[in-house]
Amino acid sequence: MSPLGRSNPTVKVVLLLVVSLSTLFLLDVGVLLTLYLLGVVVALTAARVGVRALAVAQVPFALFGVGLVLVNALTRPGDPWVEGAAVRVTHEGLVVGVALALRGMVIGVLTVAFLATTPPRDLMVSLAEHARLSPRYAYALLAGHRMLEAMPRRWATVRAAQAVRAPLGRDGRPRLGVRDFGRATFTLLVGSVRASERIALAMESRGLAAGPRTVWRPVPLGARDAVVALVVLGTLAAVVAVGAVV
Repeated sequence: MSPLGRSNPTVKVVLLLVVSLSTLFLLDVGVLLTLYLLGVVVALTAARVGVRALAVAQVPFALFGVGLVLVNALTRPGDPWVEGAAVRVTHEGLVVGVALALRGMVIGVLTVAFLATTPPRDLMVSLAEHARLSPRYAYALLAGHRMLEAMPRRWATVRAAQAVRAPLGRDGRPRLGVRDFGRATFTLLVGSVRASERIALAMESRGLAAGPRTVWRPVPLGARDAVVALVVLGTLAAVVAVGAVV
């Protein structure tokens, strides 16, 4: 287990929310870039996320950030970056766009580290035990997460069944078109709705909404979590303070 994986999930959720909300009040590119680089270090070392896995996980956030940079650089008023250029790019828009992009990158890399070190079961148990979240909602979220995990397998099963019944082309492969894709999507949707109804009925029959419940294998909350919280909050405060001075 990674060092960050030994921390309490509720503490990690709170820290992720605090850092994410803090970035909403920051527009300093240097501060945001420092936070992003620190997040990368945390993901690679404390969370033990592989370099390739982290790079792939950052692609959607990077593409979203590029869009933010382009929109703000081309639409925000201000001094032009290059006088007489065919496309008017403002200095203010470029700075704001880069800052907004870095916000998303910071939240993205921390989210990847959180997901890589937090088992869903431990998260739900910790939220119910330490954050006083109702077991009805905690176990409903856990059931929904497991349904999402099972969806790729169900999708593969539906497509395999279509391939068995589909006519073969000249190359010997099943011919599946757009209509078959739509039918498979509808089948997966209907199957997921029916499965959710069965899960909800099973949860109600087991009394998940009938008052307090005991917990098997509780998730500990101790001094390690206090140290992690102090380190994260102290680092965040130090980076913001140095950025304000510089």
